[in-house]
Formats: sequence, structure tokens, C-alpha cells
Amino acid sequence: MTDDFPYQETKITPSMPEAQPMVPLHGWGRASSTSAHLTQIESISGAVSALRSAAQSGRGVVPRGLGRSYGDAAQNAGGTALDLTKLNRVLSVDAESEPPTVQVQAGVSLDSLMRTLLPFGLWVPVLPGTRQVTVGGAIAADVHGKNHHTEGSFGNHVASLDLLRADGEIQTLRPEGDTADLFWATIGGMGLTGVVLGATIVLQRTESAYFLVDTERCTDIDDLMARMSEGDDGYTYSVAWFDAVSRGKHMGRAVLTRGNKARLQDLTPKLRRDPLQFVAPSLGTIPEIFPNRMVNRATAKAFSTAWYYKAPKYRVGELQNITSFFHPLDIVAEWNRIYGPHGFLQYQFVVPFSEDETFRRCFELIVNSGHVSCLNVLKRFGPGNAAPLSFPMQGWTLTVDLPIEEGLDSLCNTLDELVVAAGGRVYLAKDSRLSASTFRQMYPRLDDFLAVRRKVDPDGLFNSDLARRLQLH
Repeated sequence: MTDDFPYQETKITPSMPEAQPMVPLHGWGRASSTSAHLTQIESISGAVSALRSAAQSGRGVVPRGLGRSYGDAAQNAGGTALDLTKLNRVLSVDAESEPPTVQVQAGVSLDSLMRTLLPFGLWVPVLPGTRQVTVGGAIAADVHGKNHHTEGSFGNHVASLDLLRADGEIQTLRPEGDTADLFWATIGGMGLTGVVLGATIVLQRTESAYFLVDTERCTDIDDLMARMSEGDDGYTYSVAWFDAVSRGKHMGRAVLTRGNKARLQDLTPKLRRDPLQFVAPSLGTIPEIFPNRMVNRATAKAFSTAWYYKAPKYRVGELQNITSFFHPLDIVAEWNRIYGPHGFLQYQFVVPFSEDETFRRCFELIVNSGHVSCLNVLKRFGPGNAAPLSFPMQGWTLTVDLPIEEGLDSLCNTLDELVVAAGGRVYLAKDSRLSASTFRQMYPRLDDFLAVRRKVDPDGLFNSDLARRLQLH
């Protein structure tokens, strides 16, 4: 244990935890459940003990947070999964330093972190499409948000992290210096270099919890891509929802939403009374009642038409709160249940800007495939970072949610081929079906990651369904 480890206990005396029963685990897509021993971690000593116990099982161990990776990254069939959600303390907030920072345990959700920081006028620099993600998960997946073109991904803002390694030692890692290789292998490393126990995150300042948002409807995919290419640099945040069902002249019609943080002077007199208020409405929880094929061409067409026309044709300077602008899906808990028992696949890929024709071919293939998607996102990425398995790279990224049904794997295999040929890749935090050979083609720095992994975990203690499928050994 390093002297600067922020969670240092007076003494760590690991004791073997009781054997845990096997429980089924799945990702947010609910499509590939397997069973593992799920061990609740409530202390650092408990994590060390669980790691030692898992070493005897032969199937290894994987860290797990709130289960929001869509595929099999936080599953470990026949092995152990460490539930870190009770390791959830915000340890310190340094609001006076420049830049400000926060020190947290890995199980803290971004939702809890934002609620803690806003009263200080502080802001988490990168937010994915849901707040229900742990800091450990955000690091392991190197999550990105609507502002990658301006701020990069989550790992860019991690000043240090504390990693429980396979040998039972806890090491503080930083992005530069002697620990840089292991630090960047852990960023985006899907929990395969060790257990992230906590981190120090560099924050931003904000005058309000609101955003000045410009919204415009785009007539088709070409119109959308042109507007984003020409105007995104003027906004911190940019994202587009697009119609993946309509064909012909409406193919790719979209709602483009872009914005910046609102300053105090931008707010109405009413909002200025409590400018840092965290607005997080809830409409309840989706019940477990929906059948398979609830999302079909008819329902998707109706949803897409309504979503497109409810948006203003052109509106500038609208004040929106955090939930409206960043996390509309968080309003309804367990929304993934609408896809029924078979679940769904979220397919997200990125290709370089120079491959815009390939991007259009992928888009047209999805729309004309007969597979339907309602929740569709288009963004522009800025440059990637030093993490060998980090997903973002400079280019176009598209995301679709596709119900599991016959023929879907064939569609995805064809998309994989196009993406590989264009020098692009798919996102591991969303994936549950990519082949090892295709994965290797998509991530040219895989050998850099494997060299670090083998050095710190020569026996492959850290393992997962994803790691076995992609042969990350």
C-alpha cells in the first residue's frame, strides 16, 4: 500500500469471506446472462479478502458497479464478480485549488457525485448518457459524453487512481511518470488490470446547473452531418437524435441539440434564486411486463415521428436543466425492460471523418436492414487519449439500440467489416458479440495493453466473459 493511498485503514487483516451463491448477471442490454459468485465489497480489507478467495476458484474475478455496461464486460461465468457499489464515499472536495478536485471511492455514482459537487459550484467534466454509472465504471470504460470534441473522455480528467492489483498490493497510479503505462491500461481497460478502489478527479467550475441550448430539425442525414461539421466548434456540447426507421427523402432526419453552460446572468430571475439546484424528476420504474417485439417497425415509426415533430424547427437560447439536456432517459428507471425478455444490442461505432462515405453506407445499411431502433445518437469525437483500449478517436460516432432477433448478428458482422475497413472500431462497453479477430483489427494498440496486463497479472486473475470472448490474455 502506498503512503498516499487515500483510504488507508489502520490495519488490513484479510479474512476469507463466506462462499457466495451463484447469481445470474447481465448487462443493460439483458441479452447474455451468465452466473457468477457476486461478492459485496464494503471495505478495502474486504476487497483484498475477496481477491484472495477468487484466486482459488480458477475462474478469476471482475469488478462490477451499477451494471450499465450493455454487454458482458462485468460478467464472469463460473467465477467471481465484486460488487463495489457500497464503496461509495466522497472523501474530500478541494474547491479552493485551481483546478478544483474531488477524491472519491470507486462505487460513488455520477448521480451522487453531481449532487455533492453542485453546491460548491463544481461540475463533473464528462458525463455519459446516464448518471447511474459508478466512477470505477466510468474509468474502466473511459466513458464519453456530448462534449468529447471539446473535453475528451473521462480518463482525461483523472489525476490519479488507486488500483488493487492481482498480487494484493494497492498502487496509486498517475497519467505521467513511472506508473503511466498501468494508468492508461486501466483507463478503458474494462476492469482487467485490477480493481479501481478510488480516484481523484479534476473538476470544472460552473455558475449554474442549467444550459443554454439551441435546437434545430435537420431534413436528412446529409443535412445533419453538414450542420454538425460547420457549427459544432461553437458549442461545448453537441448531440443529435436521428430517425433510423424512415426511408426515402426523410432518411436520417434528425433533431440536433447543442449548448453551453448557462452563466448566472443568463438565468431568469426565478432560477437565479437557486442557480445550482439539481433538477432530477422521476416518472417511476418500467414494470417487467413487456413482451418481445414490443419495439417493432410500427411502434418505432410512431415514436420517431412524434420525437421529430415535437422538437422545435429552430429554437435558440432555451434554458434546460441537467436532466432535460443530459439524461432524459434517467427520468424512467429500468427503461431497458421495454425490449422484453430477449433484450437488445446497443451497437456503437466510430470511423474517421475522412470516411464519411463509409459512415453513410453503415447508416443506410441499418435503416434498410429491417431491424428497427428508436434511441439513435450521432456525435462528433475529438482526438483520443493515450489509453490503448479507449474507444473514442477523431471521427463520426453512431449509436443504435436494436432488439435481439433473427438476423441481427449478420447485420452487425457486415457493419464490423465496413468499420474495420475504414479504420474504425466499436465500443467495448456496449459490445456482447464481437469476435476476437475483428476486435484485434479494430484496436491496433491491443498488444500494448496485453503487455501491461501480463506484467501486473501474469496468471490472469482478472477475467470476464468479455475477456474470454475477445481472448484478452
